[in-house]
Amino acid sequence: MRGVIEAYGATDVGRKRDRNEDSFLIDRDLGLFVVADGMGGHAGGGIASKLAVETIRTALADAKRTSPQAFEVASTLEEGAAKDRLRDAVEAACARIFQEAQANPALLGMGTTVTAALVLGSYIYLAHVGDSRCYLVRGGRIFQVSEDHSLVNEQLKAGAMTPDEARHSRFRNIITRSVGFEEEVLVDLVGIDAADGDQLLLCCDGLTNLVEDDEILEVVDRNPLPDVPSRLVSIANDRGGDDNITVIVARLG
Repeated sequence: MRGVIEAYGATDVGRKRDRNEDSFLIDRDLGLFVVADGMGGHAGGGIASKLAVETIRTALADAKRTSPQAFEVASTLEEGAAKDRLRDAVEAACARIFQEAQANPALLGMGTTVTAALVLGSYIYLAHVGDSRCYLVRGGRIFQVSEDHSLVNEQLKAGAMTPDEARHSRFRNIITRSVGFEEEVLVDLVGIDAADGDQLLLCCDGLTNLVEDDEILEVVDRNPLPDVPSRLVSIANDRGGDDNITVIVARLG
């Protein structure tokens, strides 16, 4: 039965921001990994990302305690009930953040990205909203598993922008979907059949706006796993560190 062998994370305020509005979670017992990049309101981004991480963790822990059968490894990836509990948890986080903002006018408009991976036996379930990313590293290659919910990605898919233009667009930080800005959100769900030695890497756009996918792969391949998050943070900071930077990496086997 596969599972998480080791996992590490790092977050940094970067070189240009006054506060770190990112949050991340590594919960080995649940097999849960979350990166959340907050935005909006006076300190609202940090509050939103923290609420997201806390709510998702609590919701899944409660679901596992009350409905343990949902977290049993299914015979096929599609039959797994845990993916629905993961989506429920992200939806609960969305409602909670929205309600907190309604109760405090200073926090109106706050929200956060959420990229959450749940490892259950041989399967990985990913719930995703926004432009924080999840990568799968397998067999010396790197694959972006999540799809950016961003204005630039929509233009890229429509053929209105080249990949090089997308990398340098002044609109690259505009996202089209977030957790908590509205009371409900559409959550993307992805399922992956894991292989021994797979590595998951979750990160915010503070990394991917400055470090290319092939460079991420090189760092993962050439460094001990505990050093990967801090090494990637350092590269982003060396290139200007214009945003908060958060990275989680986990090895399965």
